[in-house]
Amino acid sequence: METFFELEFEIVQVLAVVLLVALAVRRIRLPYTVALVGAGLVLAVRGGMHLELTPGLVLGLFVPPLIFEAAFHLQLKDLKADLKPIVAMAVPGVLLSTGIIAAVLVIAGVLPLPAALIFGALISATDPVAVVATFRSVGAPKRLMTLVEGESLFNDGTAVVIFHIMLALALEGTLNPLEGVIDFLRVSVGGLVIGGVLGYAVARLIEHIDDYLIEVTLTTILAYGSFILAEHYHFSGVLAVVVAGLVNGNIGPRGMTPSTKMVLFTVWEYIAFLANSFIFILLGISVEWEELLRYLGPSLIAVAAVLGGRFLVVYLLGGAVRLFRHNVPAPFLLVMSWGGLRGAISVALALSLPAGIANRPQLLAMTFAVVLFTILVQAISISGLLSRLGLTQDAKQTTEYERIQGQLLAIRSAISYIDRLYRDGALIPTAYTTVKAELTAREEHVSGQIDELLDSQPDLRDQIVSLARTEALRAERTALDDLSREGILGEEALIELQAEIDEAIYDSVSQEQHA
Repeated sequence: METFFELEFEIVQVLAVVLLVALAVRRIRLPYTVALVGAGLVLAVRGGMHLELTPGLVLGLFVPPLIFEAAFHLQLKDLKADLKPIVAMAVPGVLLSTGIIAAVLVIAGVLPLPAALIFGALISATDPVAVVATFRSVGAPKRLMTLVEGESLFNDGTAVVIFHIMLALALEGTLNPLEGVIDFLRVSVGGLVIGGVLGYAVARLIEHIDDYLIEVTLTTILAYGSFILAEHYHFSGVLAVVVAGLVNGNIGPRGMTPSTKMVLFTVWEYIAFLANSFIFILLGISVEWEELLRYLGPSLIAVAAVLGGRFLVVYLLGGAVRLFRHNVPAPFLLVMSWGGLRGAISVALALSLPAGIANRPQLLAMTFAVVLFTILVQAISISGLLSRLGLTQDAKQTTEYERIQGQLLAIRSAISYIDRLYRDGALIPTAYTTVKAELTAREEHVSGQIDELLDSQPDLRDQIVSLARTEALRAERTALDDLSREGILGEEALIELQAEIDEAIYDSVSQEQHA
């Protein structure tokens, strides 16, 4: 029992540190995750903590809810709009990154090829938590956030799959390239299918339930269940959770009442907050300074290889997607390159290396060095980079608009809800008339507030108009695809019309980014 109470006391200690850090970062200009790692480093120096990061703790307990929450909030329409660069960065990008990093380390004499390939794979998984938090605080373009989050969600799964293939190569000594490709496809597709099926099934089930406790429980089971089931059958648990979250987050909420949605989103936001907090504090606690100093030279080379590889891959693939008429602006490419942070998954994969594998202590030290550099250097400087590139806006203006717009949408949702109740006979006429009049008056008042704000902030108004124009053009393009599938529009006419709309979309997006 003493051991249990010691563990309980340490968990409470960590929660207390989380609370203090969360309060402190409100007053200092420092990303929350960076402050957490710093707090963990202080606790590590102080000593006495027995909690530590383990592969099972990170991958089995913390990663599923983190990935699920991020995927749950990602809109499919935003993802589809930039699917080409996201997929390019998440699959070929990880393969290229693994190869480039491994080549540099082998040429520099830091590691033999098998160990270099293992390191290249595990360090290619990005963790954008600190960067995305900064994006939100400075009002960075939504498209940039979608690109960074979307790439990270899928490249985590790809990196884990490639890591296991490289590890098998190192342990067995040989690997048939064809077998490697087949294994990669099997593990990836299996995870995608399991996540898609479970996500869709739970979403359909949620449509028939109006109980937030049950719905929170169902989504929790989905997050962990999709991971466990996929891993049990030797598929990618990470990819299963990504797809389960995407499918459920875009279908499930449709049938929910406004109050249920609010509870569900709030609970998942809190779960992700706790998981992130524990991961980054434990990351700081788990750093072994003696090993870092012992392998300082190789670690510095590893940092340079990871940074150089990231820039090369992002710019190379960013240029490649232009061939498919999909433009990612140069400022976005620079931010994506510098903002490619590494975090929990890289550390978990490094810790999962078998004890007998060659160069294990060096691989661990290099992983911690790269992760600490990206968090303590890149994450802190990303805000300044965004400002220099002109990718920020007055956060107060944006927040005020979002607050009022949120009020308006909530009121309109409430009006639709009581209209439905009245049509179904669940609301008496007197109650309906009274409440409807109150809501309509509030709607008119809030609409007036939006008009006043946009009249006083022409830049914000222009950005919103440009965004609406872009969405309308994308809807036109989708309609053309539908007409082509139905045989109404021939291929030649389709290509000509698509080219016209694509050009208009690029012009509109360019205006939006510089508004």
